[in-house]
Amino acid sequence: MSNAELAVSYAALILADDGVDITSDKLNTLIKAANVEEVEPIWASLFAKALEGKDVKDLLLNVGSGGGATAAPTAGGSGAAAGGDAGAEKEEEKKEEEKEESDDDMGFGLFD
Repeated sequence: MSNAELAVSYAALILADDGVDITSDKLNTLIKAANVEEVEPIWASLFAKALEGKDVKDLLLNVGSGGGATAAPTAGGSGAAAGGDAGAEKEEEKKEEEKEESDDDMGFGLFD
């Protein structure tokens, strides 16, 4: 991560901690106040757009939760079903790998 990205990240965290909306103008103001050189304005606008309407504190608290993952099984029977799905996926991957390997026997090689 470059110094510019770090500076904008820290500025966004400061604004979030104070409960202030994160905008590119406010990020640039904090970066200039901190005397950080060589930060292009595009970084502030990218971070502002990415964090627009999001609660940064909530994002930080849920870093390890894996937001897109499915819920964990609660009953013993559903855990077995989830294990069966994983086995089926492995079999499909093996079949795909076998197909890729069979393409190697086309009668010519890379250096022929």
